[in-house]
Amino acid sequence: MFKVGDRLPSATLMEYSEVEGNGCSIGPNPVDVEKAAAGKTIALFALPGAFTPTCSAKHVPGYVEHYEALRAAGVDEIWCVSVNDTYVMGAWAREQKTGTKVRMLGDGSAAFTQATGLTLDLASRGMGLRSNRYSMLVKDGTVASLNIEGPGKFEVSDAATLLAQAKG
Repeated sequence: MFKVGDRLPSATLMEYSEVEGNGCSIGPNPVDVEKAAAGKTIALFALPGAFTPTCSAKHVPGYVEHYEALRAAGVDEIWCVSVNDTYVMGAWAREQKTGTKVRMLGDGSAAFTQATGLTLDLASRGMGLRSNRYSMLVKDGTVASLNIEGPGKFEVSDAATLLAQAKG
């Protein structure tokens, strides 16, 4: 199981971009986790699925809302990771109006999620293997804080909790 002090796993996530810029072409673009996190402070949160009720109503909007405060607390980027394909994450980003505030990163094959050990088996609900709901503050690729939710909970992985940790 992933813990504070661990390095982010060597994995590639996928990001959908609708406009060219910053070296990204239109469409799916690979994001090498190790390279993308190097030298940065990342507010990373993961959730069971795009377009799901709690994720859409609370989790993503909280990070969009707290974007400026997180940046002021030293966070360089905010990442949302979900076991969904990049096209679903792109559509969800449009629906959630994340813009350039939150990088919506698809972990379509769950390689990143499995490497962290923070998996959630939702096969009985027709969703297969997913990510547990959690947040972490990552500094230069190393986990500085980790907030893992209990089953069905949304109490510690919210943006306000991670903001308090970033300020600490």
